[in-house]
Amino acid sequence: MSWNVRTGIRFLEIFGMTRRLIVGISGASGAIYGIRLMKLLRACDGIEIHLVISTAGERTISEETDYSLAEVRELAHVNHPLRNIGASIASGSFRNMGMVIAPCSVRTLGAVAYCQAENLLSRAADVTLKEGRPLILLLRETPLHAGHIKAMELACRAGAVIMPPVPAFYNRPQTLDDIVDHTVGRVLDRIGIEHEAFPRWTGLVCPRGAK
Repeated sequence: MSWNVRTGIRFLEIFGMTRRLIVGISGASGAIYGIRLMKLLRACDGIEIHLVISTAGERTISEETDYSLAEVRELAHVNHPLRNIGASIASGSFRNMGMVIAPCSVRTLGAVAYCQAENLLSRAADVTLKEGRPLILLLRETPLHAGHIKAMELACRAGAVIMPPVPAFYNRPQTLDDIVDHTVGRVLDRIGIEHEAFPRWTGLVCPRGAK
């Protein structure tokens, strides 16, 4: 963290203005969603990013993207080791806006659904739910069998938002980045963070004379 960023965050903390968001990256395909999410958050003023990556997530980043693990970690203000159960984000007293796991593997979904807080990723998610904060899971799996659907139901009943990164085409995406940004922008909408990641739907234009 640079001196300027640290000073700026400390200033916001003093005046009670800090907004913190926890970002988790698990081993499912789609590491770019978590990366792009942090890039967009960096463009927002006063948001402190706390990042935790699973072991499989580290491997997926190297396999699917041109980013190094160090470059991804630099996007966060605070990085938390997966095994550090004593980290700040493991406590409900740590004030934050919520948590997004992007992408979310079925294994991580299962840990959330069945309260298996075996590492910091699943522990932080469990804490987010028990404190009534938003937990958004970008579940990356298809097709789904009954066990997957049951786990989604349990996580949903506990308060999680199940948000598979399903692409939209009404905005006429021209690139893969357009598709990724639309999903990530919808995530920011659920958290309540203003952004300009994609053009908004303004409704269909009715032909002249149509009733």
